[in-house]
Amino acid sequence: MTAILKAIRPLGFHWQTQDPFLFCAHHLDVFPEGKPDMSPLTGLNGRQIGQDFSGQDGWSMYHGSKVPGFPAHPHKGFETVTIVEEGLVDHSDSLGAAGRFGNGDTQWMTAGKGVMHSEMFPLLNEQNKNPLHLFQIWLNLPQAKKNVPAHFKMMWKEDIPVKIVKDEQGKTSHFKLIAGQFGALKALAPAPDSYAADPANEVAIWLISAEAGARFTLPEVGEGTNRSLFFYAGDHIETAGESISEEHSIDLAGGKALEIHNGNKTGYFLYLQGKPLGEKVVQHGPFVMNSNQEIQEAVYEFQRTQFGGWPWESHEHTHPKERGRFAIHADGREETK
Repeated sequence: MTAILKAIRPLGFHWQTQDPFLFCAHHLDVFPEGKPDMSPLTGLNGRQIGQDFSGQDGWSMYHGSKVPGFPAHPHKGFETVTIVEEGLVDHSDSLGAAGRFGNGDTQWMTAGKGVMHSEMFPLLNEQNKNPLHLFQIWLNLPQAKKNVPAHFKMMWKEDIPVKIVKDEQGKTSHFKLIAGQFGALKALAPAPDSYAADPANEVAIWLISAEAGARFTLPEVGEGTNRSLFFYAGDHIETAGESISEEHSIDLAGGKALEIHNGNKTGYFLYLQGKPLGEKVVQHGPFVMNSNQEIQEAVYEFQRTQFGGWPWESHEHTHPKERGRFAIHADGREETK
């Protein structure tokens, strides 16, 4: 293995990342047709309700008891970047913010000093299956930003820039820029207190697709900047003298550009890049701080305040079935798509 390739590992349910990222969860479910209440038409027999990660029949209920998803739970000290390529997510939080997003949208949420939110997957289609494909990336916050105000930002698919690159053979690769810059093309601004808000930190989050046989190049970055390429679907790739099959991740050293030669099928990748924080990480479930004492304080604060309380009638709150994509922010500002 060459110096630029630091590690190659098979992908699991939670993808191992490098500082400043904490991890990435990849959900790919083919949910059945929905009932009028947006629950699975096939019912829930044989599932451990509230704790179903079985993948039975190609899907899981996760922590949902009626509609699949993740009922109200807290976060503190980091950010979540939720990229939904297919399907929809109903968001509700303790700040009073809410939204329905998906089918190409991304939600960027800075937990900062604390927020509680739910993420449910409404099954709106009663005639056909309801596939869901999403990535949730946890991006750490530096110690100085652990207690910034929580913030909820939407990046609608219509606004997210995509860079199209052709190689010398005319084969095409697409780079969907959630964060960072590719050549002259810049992603939308991240949340204001994000580690990604400072270009000097070289944070990039890209979804890449490459047609069969295409060659594409990951650009040069600063020495010491961490890079990871998650090859989640395709055939194989060749890079730096190695042949790597699908469902593997590659940790890359900073510095030089790296060419990737895609194999015999369309290849799909998630790319994460950033200068490491280099700070101690102490994690207790959804709380990420810098010391055990800070974790104890975070847990106590949540027990005392519930990070603002829960303003919705259910911890598994879903929005009316007829609603389209929308976001309501804590200040009352509303967006619709």
